[in-house]
Amino acid sequence: MENLRLNVTLLRRRVPNLTSAAKSVGLRPATVSNLCTGKIPVGRSEVRTLVALASLAECSLDELILRGEKVNMVETGIKALDLFAPLTKGGTVGLVARPGMGQLVVIAEMLERLKKEGYYSIMLKPEGEHPEINDIEKIVDLVINSIDDAYEKMVSIGKAKEITFVTDRSHVISGEIHRLQERLHDVGVESVTTFLVDLKGEAVDEDLPYGPLETLWQFDADLAARRKFPAVNPIFSTSSVLEGAHIDPTHLTIQQRARKLLRRYRELRSIVNIKGEKSLPASEVQTYKRGQRLEAYLTQPFYVAESYSGQKGMTVSLQDTLSDVRKILDGSFDSVDVEKMNYVGKLI
Repeated sequence: MENLRLNVTLLRRRVPNLTSAAKSVGLRPATVSNLCTGKIPVGRSEVRTLVALASLAECSLDELILRGEKVNMVETGIKALDLFAPLTKGGTVGLVARPGMGQLVVIAEMLERLKKEGYYSIMLKPEGEHPEINDIEKIVDLVINSIDDAYEKMVSIGKAKEITFVTDRSHVISGEIHRLQERLHDVGVESVTTFLVDLKGEAVDEDLPYGPLETLWQFDADLAARRKFPAVNPIFSTSSVLEGAHIDPTHLTIQQRARKLLRRYRELRSIVNIKGEKSLPASEVQTYKRGQRLEAYLTQPFYVAESYSGQKGMTVSLQDTLSDVRKILDGSFDSVDVEKMNYVGKLI
């Protein structure tokens, strides 16, 4: 099938309040979000949905649907992210989490890792006092106080270096980020990878908290409560990189198998929490145990948390992650104690 994907950048510029706009024409915001991130392939979407989106964006279907354009993945060395919701180079990633789920630690870790790859980092400071972002301020190259300052700096270096840009959801709601991205597009600056965080934790309750996104990282309260970090939900987090034509087929196959296992494991875990592990049918015990091991494996020590955790940060290549996950799925580690798979790097 021809490589198709939505022009998320155009939607973001033309329809900043996509949640209300989608509802006004009878579209479910969740469906639109899944189309933007690639969870629902464009080729499988309803024609009326695409026509409605094109109407909202005041563009043709040819402008709305991109053909044959590759989406580039940024390999982070963070197992859970690279496997389930890869970072899209030059795209926008939204983090959906309540306070305390670890979203700011993930952002700090991303900035630290990308800085080593030569990225220049900028943070637009949110209004008010937010002591929780002090650690991020120490990592970024530049903290700015206005959209105009951000624009000027990005234009001055955006064609020479890759940029990471961090901002709070409040600037998205005001429309400032959409206007900034449109201005950058007009002058040909496409090298900015944007991270949108939600310091108030309100995004959890909305269908499209940031508008169209290339990547969605949704955090999980249960994982955070059990100290399984990064607490990124492997079922609901996704990325446009995962559209079949943009990704190595091996990656896609392993990712789909892993997601299927974890989905069933979560169902079984609900039963175990109520009735105990002995209540599981014999046919489901292996699934439950492998789900436990995979969940444990997806935890990872971070460099920015070394002084707090006492564990050395680890980077795991995508190829090693895929190899390890495949072995877990196939049962090669069935005899390994689950606890020994928590917070490790590459499996031996």
